[in-house]
Amino acid sequence: MSDVSVAAVSDALDYLCLAQLYLCDNPLLARPLAPADVKVRPAGHWGVCPPINRMLAALGPLQAAVPDGHELHVLHGAGHAGPSALAHAYLTGRLGHAHPHLRQGAAGLRELVTGFPQADIGGEITPMIPGHLHTGGQLGPALAIGQGTVLDAPHRLTVVLIGDGECETGTTAASWLAPHALHGTGDHGTVLPVVLLNGMRMGGSSLLSALSRAELTAYFTGLGHRPVYSDGLDTGQLRQAVADALGAAQPLGIPGPSSVLVLTLDKGYGAPAHLVGTPAVHKTPLRDPAGVPAEFDALADWLASYQPTQLLTSSGRPRSHLMPALPQHRPEPDGLPAPRGCVAASAQVAAHAVGRPFAQVVPEVLRARAEQGAFRVFSPDELASNRLELTDEHGRPVPWTVEVLSEELCHAWAQGYTETGRHALVATYEAFAPIALSLIQQQLKHQAARRHAGLAPLPSLVYLLTSLGWHNTFTHQNPSLTSALLASGDPTLHVLTPADPARTAAALTFALRKLGRCTLVVAGKHTSVHHPLETLDEELRHGIAIWPHLTHPGPAEPDLILASAGDLPAEALTTLARRMRTERPDLRLRYVHVHDLTALAEDGTRPLALASEAFVRHFGTRAPIVLATSGHPADVHALLGRRHPGPRLTVLGYRDPGRPVSQSHLRQLCGLDDASLWQLATTLTDTPKDISE
Repeated sequence: MSDVSVAAVSDALDYLCLAQLYLCDNPLLARPLAPADVKVRPAGHWGVCPPINRMLAALGPLQAAVPDGHELHVLHGAGHAGPSALAHAYLTGRLGHAHPHLRQGAAGLRELVTGFPQADIGGEITPMIPGHLHTGGQLGPALAIGQGTVLDAPHRLTVVLIGDGECETGTTAASWLAPHALHGTGDHGTVLPVVLLNGMRMGGSSLLSALSRAELTAYFTGLGHRPVYSDGLDTGQLRQAVADALGAAQPLGIPGPSSVLVLTLDKGYGAPAHLVGTPAVHKTPLRDPAGVPAEFDALADWLASYQPTQLLTSSGRPRSHLMPALPQHRPEPDGLPAPRGCVAASAQVAAHAVGRPFAQVVPEVLRARAEQGAFRVFSPDELASNRLELTDEHGRPVPWTVEVLSEELCHAWAQGYTETGRHALVATYEAFAPIALSLIQQQLKHQAARRHAGLAPLPSLVYLLTSLGWHNTFTHQNPSLTSALLASGDPTLHVLTPADPARTAAALTFALRKLGRCTLVVAGKHTSVHHPLETLDEELRHGIAIWPHLTHPGPAEPDLILASAGDLPAEALTTLARRMRTERPDLRLRYVHVHDLTALAEDGTRPLALASEAFVRHFGTRAPIVLATSGHPADVHALLGRRHPGPRLTVLGYRDPGRPVSQSHLRQLCGLDDASLWQLATTLTDTPKDISE
């Protein structure tokens, strides 16, 4: 393999990045550049492209030579590297397979260059750009996501490209220590972190660049990594550095140091010399070359320096001497088979769990799922606290669980695991799950982009939120993750609020079988009340059901409708319903349990949103409604939207007490104690009805 091929691919990538940023015509400089060929408002990011292009070029021969049964993935930590990812996908032909208008050829090249940023693909890293793993727009989780991709995958190598500014994030800082949490947890693949030490974050010098070479070496060595350095300018030396780093890389979780490649290259390398290494190169170093003659001349020289006609043919295809360093297009693997029998399997689990506590039935569900293979549970050091005893006969944690005191790492590992086709669960305290909110939102955007691109659905992201605030101290009360995610309007989000441990077991079984969803299962670990399961199938299929054992028969409008969403609300309202049937036998009751909060949404806004007729069947047209939820009442009001029943609906749920209070006092403050509920129900049913009704 000649270094010439690698150097040529690097130059071609640099040129295509620059052309995407600046050109609206003349993509191969087939004639002298004119101001009319230059975009009036250039947009995009140049600064991170040069080192990434060198890494993509150096990895090309390795990717091309990966044997069957093995995988080499590149994962971008910098979302700003969209021009690089697009250029690389174009040269390999993968872009054209995914987007026919961007096939290799004169028309495809012109569209790639002049159409940037592509309206339906974007100008930054997205799943619509094939050939790369993606993390979304948030800095920090790339290394941990890369670690998640190789868990239980000894055939996989993931190269993670990390900006030195990204190394300042807490998630990346924690990720360096993560392999220590994975000792003895399985047979894993290998992660090669590549730190792009260009000296700059967006607006100033990076903290990492302030360290001397000796200090940098001591830093990585102390974290358990052996640094290998390259400046990226000498192609042969870079290729040797990559080989050395790969040779010293250890599979994840193996004791002893593993390698990290540190690529030191000034930010914006290749730009006019007076701009290199300054904040100006983060985006487009030359701001207005179409209107400023000096900038136009600088751009013309810069573009011409790459000699694009020596890299690409007149028809826009890579010349033959580039091909050895370009991995060829491989068909995308088939998607996972669509799950079948989810309701039946979940109902069977529930039937087996009847009458038994959370601490027995939920671990059973997880063990059963683990026996099927390719499954992981991640938790921020809270499995035992959450009554999820997942240990072997010797009291040691089972190897498919990982605990580490970082919600961000748990999420990122789960994301990498599911991104590569395996199922995972994140189990955590309800109050601290919002720490991962931004990461979850980024993954939802990522999944939406995959759907837009027509890609096969991946295993669902599943969170089990337990240790609820109702049974915790003031500082451990915060159900806002549900609120924030519901506000996003994402149609794949499901918020399951099972009424008892058997339903929780069913909900988890159901959620872990489904594909392409984000499911929050909100279930208290202390729940001891059980309810009949005769409507479980309906709850699983439609997210809501009328409980006949607490409902007066017949289609007539009831005098009062009680609706619960969650286990504590179900305990409180069923107690109220039984008392009313005993002490107020003249009243007609209807009892509704909401198993999935999204069933309450406006018709047409979410997959399980009740149609208008079904909504009336459950909630009537005149009767007062008392709906209790374990989360914020505002969640229910927002979901109902324009079909809100108005003053006949009273929503009870968590209200921040503003100070530490006892559990019983918290229920009183929120109106969910027995006395408050009885007073509310009798007030609503004793109020004289409007004779106009």
